[in-house]
Amino acid sequence: MFTEPRIHGHQKGWIEVICGSMFSGKTEELIRRLRRAQFANQKTEIFKPLLDTRYDETAIVSHNANSIPSTPVEHASNILLYASQVEVIGIDEAQFFDEELVSVVQQLAARGSRVIVAGLDMDYLGKPFGPIPQLLAVAEYVTKVHAICMQCGDLASHSYRTSASDSKVLLGEKDSYEPRCRHCFSAGMKTRHS
Repeated sequence: MFTEPRIHGHQKGWIEVICGSMFSGKTEELIRRLRRAQFANQKTEIFKPLLDTRYDETAIVSHNANSIPSTPVEHASNILLYASQVEVIGIDEAQFFDEELVSVVQQLAARGSRVIVAGLDMDYLGKPFGPIPQLLAVAEYVTKVHAICMQCGDLASHSYRTSASDSKVLLGEKDSYEPRCRHCFSAGMKTRHS
């Protein structure tokens, strides 16, 4: 379980990344951390990509239906405009942001903000997704969460696409994806391409 670092004296910024497959609890963990910061009376701002409208136009909503208000933004650079003088910044679905997110997050941390980023680390092909690999490299704290494989019950780290689309970005839920372990993901991909 992640424990927030203790800060003595002036505020120091850092980056936390929560990553994993779909249905692993990334957004749930992001909301938990943000609520704890709010409970401690820290000023927070939460962002998500403008294109993520699956559950709500503005709020971040987990698959368990927990939610927290957020600001949808089109480009990562927009976050800098809204996040001045903020102690804790949350960013959900980070894989959908442009590569500039890495620079934005580093600037926010350098200003003294705690930045918590959640997103898929791999796409539906099992390849590194968007800016997440670079964020993992620059983060002080990384939490990889796992789902349960829908095929065998082991820990799942992959998002297996069950629909026929080959689009890199396909917003979906249980109708389009299922969590799978490495073995079941590989078996499904071999079947699909044979």
